[in-house]
Amino acid sequence: MKSFIINSNDRGQRLDKYVGKCAPRLPDSLLYKYIRLKRIKVNGKRAQISTKLMQGDIVDMYINDEFFERTDEKYDFLTASKSLDIVYEDENIMILDKKPGLLSHPDEGEYNDTLITRIKRYLYEKGSYNPADENSFAPALVNRIDRNTRGIVIAAKNAQSLRILNEIMKTRQLHKYYICIVHGTPEKGIKMPDGWLYIDGWLVKDEGKNQVKIYSTEKEGSKHIKTKYRVIDSFNSLSLTEVDLLTGRTHQIRAHMASIGHPLLGDGKYGTNQLNKEYGYKKQLLCSFRLQFDFNSDAGILNYLNGKSFEIKDIWFVNAFKDRALLPNKH
Repeated sequence: MKSFIINSNDRGQRLDKYVGKCAPRLPDSLLYKYIRLKRIKVNGKRAQISTKLMQGDIVDMYINDEFFERTDEKYDFLTASKSLDIVYEDENIMILDKKPGLLSHPDEGEYNDTLITRIKRYLYEKGSYNPADENSFAPALVNRIDRNTRGIVIAAKNAQSLRILNEIMKTRQLHKYYICIVHGTPEKGIKMPDGWLYIDGWLVKDEGKNQVKIYSTEKEGSKHIKTKYRVIDSFNSLSLTEVDLLTGRTHQIRAHMASIGHPLLGDGKYGTNQLNKEYGYKKQLLCSFRLQFDFNSDAGILNYLNGKSFEIKDIWFVNAFKDRALLPNKH
């Protein structure tokens, strides 16, 4: 007989799913039979297959040791690159600087080498994460950014942190600031008390093309978007611009700035190819460069982050703009 105590990462699981992870060699037919015959109990009592486990529950399994043996597993994430730019790390979270060209999550074109698989490899080799020991939780990203966009991404290292961070994101207690270079000098919008300009619109996504359109009025299936921005500096028909997303929709900055006549430099999807060719950039000059925690409610184990800010300092296109080095190609 073996006993297991349900921890914070395991809570909320169905009993059969939890047993299957603890005893990977136990056939489903026997698993269900043993639950019915009370050879698998919760807190010393009979339980149902669908019983949801709570933190602190004790699961007793009166089954042979051979069913607990694990096969040697080869983890796909161990083939991911070791390259990882860590801005901050503690026992609960990681804050990372994702470089352009790197996917946040696997897709049909790239499965092994993504930001999340690099994180798993890093934590596995560090001894902080072992899939064989974790019955329910794997490191998870709280936010993601486009493949060709650089910027700050947060990863949760435990289930409790992930739940808190998801709620913080939902209730706007976490502010993400972007910096970009746009064509022209944008002036459209309502001037706010802090000096920033506010624009809004309605976004419709074309899933097939992975592209969005912005409208000034509500359309069927559209989502309301809100954006604040401020021009930091202008030079040579370009503007260094900071953006505060009040809503977080697909391609919001790129599409919204383009919709007011000021697309991002290098943006081939929403920009103007002729203008981009003059400068020779094929990827949007955009970076999620600063993160600010501003809690207005209890953040539990993450309360220590309240008021803290994290920033990427060395951004090549910002440096190039300030040095007046972003110039059109000479023909």
